[in-house]
Amino acid sequence: MTTLAEYMILSSADNRPPMLDKDLYDSWKSIIELYMQNREHERMILESIEHGPLIWPTIEENGVTRTKKYVELYATEKLQADCDMKAINIILQGLPTKIYSLVNHHRVANDLWEKVQLLMQGTSLTKQEREHKLYDAFVKFVHIKGESLHQYYLRFTQQINDMNIYNMKLEQF
Repeated sequence: MTTLAEYMILSSADNRPPMLDKDLYDSWKSIIELYMQNREHERMILESIEHGPLIWPTIEENGVTRTKKYVELYATEKLQADCDMKAINIILQGLPTKIYSLVNHHRVANDLWEKVQLLMQGTSLTKQEREHKLYDAFVKFVHIKGESLHQYYLRFTQQINDMNIYNMKLEQF
């Protein structure tokens, strides 16, 4: 007797990316890249992860420079912006709840990809070196000229979440 899951496999149903298993990060990475290659505009999705998102163009209106709205983008720019979002969604859908809650604030696919890799594999830096870098970034955290309050808040939240990944407490500082 064939199960529903087996029917889905046989009919090539692929409505969700593969789930990350903590012990099998390298396999998951390979499988999710293949999953992305099976999507429409796969190259653009993978480029979002490898090289970062579309840098939104700006226009000048009445002497004020502002970022273009989505409806003002050219068709290829809209497509890249859509692929950037697809890349983020594919990665997030493949994460278990614990990992998702640590990285879901990232809005750039390659940042998200790097954070997941860092969580799953770590880096060559020692834990102490990573903590020192985060501490330095926290101490030097300032408003960037031209940055909105929302962008400032997102950067600050990212900084705090990065510190939480290493179980760093603000009392230590």
